[in-house]
Amino acid sequence: MMTGEQNINNAAELEFAIFCVESIAQKLGKSASEVYTALTEKSNILNGYIIPEYEVLHTQGREYIVEEILEVMKEQGVKL
Repeated sequence: MMTGEQNINNAAELEFAIFCVESIAQKLGKSASEVYTALTEKSNILNGYIIPEYEVLHTQGREYIVEEILEVMKEQGVKL
């Protein structure tokens, strides 16, 4: 499921990354900084999954996006 690593290239991807981090934080009752650390330092989910899959993910609803990312975190053993 993980695609090639890709850095944030534009404002739309940055905005989407922030949306993902904040949405997951809200769902889990965690701080955005804890979620960001989990997606970047504890794993490579931000640049290895969220940004490469931006074109598909950003067309989905918030709940789907959050559940999809939580599933990737679970598969990779990333705990918050």
